[in-house]
Amino acid sequence: MSDKVFKTEKRIRRHNRIRKIVVGSKARPRLSVFKSNQHIYCQLIDDQLGLTLAAVSTQNNRERFKGLVKVERAKKVGELIAAAALAKNVKTVVFDRGGFRYHGRIKALAEAARQAGLEF
Repeated sequence: MSDKVFKTEKRIRRHNRIRKIVVGSKARPRLSVFKSNQHIYCQLIDDQLGLTLAAVSTQNNRERFKGLVKVERAKKVGELIAAAALAKNVKTVVFDRGGFRYHGRIKALAEAARQAGLEF
């Protein structure tokens, strides 16, 4: 049983490989995404200063996401993080998918953020 690598450990390994390459700055922050079974979280992070510029999740304002399917919630979070980024005069970001495959909720969030005005 000790030689078995679990799903979460694999995701963390993939995320560590991604993080070696993807680094956010003030001009181009990192759009970091994490998903759990029920919620999705994303942040704009300046890695050079170690600051979170903006954060949006489905847990913040639950009434806003009530009655939506998980993919629709991800789209809404993508639109909200894009609006928060544009309010802070950030137009380009580096996308960090957090070790998750680029499909489903991650893809929906990214495409909604692109349509709302973010470039990556």
